[in-house]
Amino acid sequence: MFFSQAGARPRTWEASPSDHKKWVEVFKACDEDNKGYLSREDFKVAVVMLFGYKPSKIEADAMMSSVNPHTSGVSLKEFLSIVRKKKETQLYRNEMRHIFTAFDRHYHGYLILDDFQKAFKQVAPKLPDRIILEVFRLY
Repeated sequence: MFFSQAGARPRTWEASPSDHKKWVEVFKACDEDNKGYLSREDFKVAVVMLFGYKPSKIEADAMMSSVNPHTSGVSLKEFLSIVRKKKETQLYRNEMRHIFTAFDRHYHGYLILDDFQKAFKQVAPKLPDRIILEVFRLY
C-alpha cells in the first residue's frame, strides 16, 4: 500500500481476479435460496468465511444501513464493494502496524522520543529536530 502525497491515506486497492472470484463464490454460498441478496444473518456468515470473525451488532448494523434501503438485504454489487473496502482497511492497518513495529525498537508498544527521532532520521533526514520534537509532543 502506498500513501498519497496529500497525507496518510492509502491509494485505492484493487482486488485480484482470484479475490473477486472468491468473494462471488462466498456470496453465492451464503445466498440461501438464490434470492439475489444476503440477509443480515447471511452477511454475518459471509464475513466469518472471508475475514475469520463474526461481526459485532454495531458493525452489522453499519453495513446493513449502508445498502439500498429499498431491498431486503445486500446485493452482490453492494457486497463486493463492502468487502473491497474492508480488505483495503485491513491491509492499511496491517501496513501501519508493520511500520510502527519497525520503529518500536524496544518492543514497548509505544514510541519513545529516541525511537521517534531515529525513525524520522531514516525517512526524512533533513527534517529539523525542532519539527520532530513538535510532532512527537502532539501525538
